[in-house]
Amino acid sequence: MVIRAVLAGFGIAQPDGVIRQAEAWHNYFADRFDGSSGARRVFLNAGVNTRHAVANPLFEDVSDWSTGKRMRRYAVEAPPLARRAVSDALVAAGLAPDEVGLLAVVSCTGYTTPGLDVGLAAELGMRADTQRLCIGHMGCYAALPGLGTVADFVTCRQRPAVLVCVELPSLHMQPASRDMSQLVAHALFGDAAAAVVLRPDDHATSAKGRVAAVLDLVAHTDTTAADQMTWEITDHGFRMGLSPRVPDVLADHVATTIGKLLVRHGLTPSDVAGWAVHPGGPRILDVVESELGLSTDALLASRTVLRDHGNCSSATVLMVLAKLLQEDRVTTGDHLTATAFGPGLTLYTALLRV
Repeated sequence: MVIRAVLAGFGIAQPDGVIRQAEAWHNYFADRFDGSSGARRVFLNAGVNTRHAVANPLFEDVSDWSTGKRMRRYAVEAPPLARRAVSDALVAAGLAPDEVGLLAVVSCTGYTTPGLDVGLAAELGMRADTQRLCIGHMGCYAALPGLGTVADFVTCRQRPAVLVCVELPSLHMQPASRDMSQLVAHALFGDAAAAVVLRPDDHATSAKGRVAAVLDLVAHTDTTAADQMTWEITDHGFRMGLSPRVPDVLADHVATTIGKLLVRHGLTPSDVAGWAVHPGGPRILDVVESELGLSTDALLASRTVLRDHGNCSSATVLMVLAKLLQEDRVTTGDHLTATAFGPGLTLYTALLRV
């Protein structure tokens, strides 16, 4: 019998600060765009109502901060969020910190050395011989290659592992400009940490709630579209480059890439009970829904996370997946997919079974 890695417990942590979309437009962003009706329409139609942030521009404008100052703030704010998320995931999985064999930390919004992994492992009481891995600057899709790597460790070593994604894009508010791609980025992104515990499926009975086995992953990178989504380190933080063509590029690849994964397991989209799609924005969700021929409520979990929390970069797809596993329509034996997109232009999809 193949002993697979299962997702046995999730933890989500977000800052206390809340950005309300309409308020942010009227009291901050409208002045940056001279009250432009077009800019207002883009900002308020981003599919977001509220987001969490360590730096709310209404109360703390970081747009003129140096990158060094932003990284020092990241080093203060990121560890407690990651710690909360991992602690909750361990409790949900019925696991003690000293049982963890691997801790993987994902982030593209900040860097420290020693990294978050070192401090986090020590504060939680993980063993000195716990293996650690940091995955940086891959962007919004990074949770899925992270999930695949951690699942491989669990399967091969037969030891539990933890994956935590912690992202603070609010620290990368850019200096005022009329660049619409910056407006889109500032309309979408929120801060969050999301953690998941993976353990061998023969030890998963102590987990609370449903568990999901990781069956397979597939990736596709279209290097001809590498300039369509970028994350550039500048003297004023990290600057997002986001082309309006991204949904069109994804439309060329999403059905064939996901189809390749499903056919390896004798499945079609109609056999998938739950879709955890990274909500990069409303247009991206519309494209996935259309290209795969999904029902209008198939991506409800993704749209709900986008509405209530925004796009939290790599943490988001784990937040959607956790929400899916809580839904009544997901039952034992069902297949789920988790799909995310990012720089490259890269698409990743994981197949799971409840």
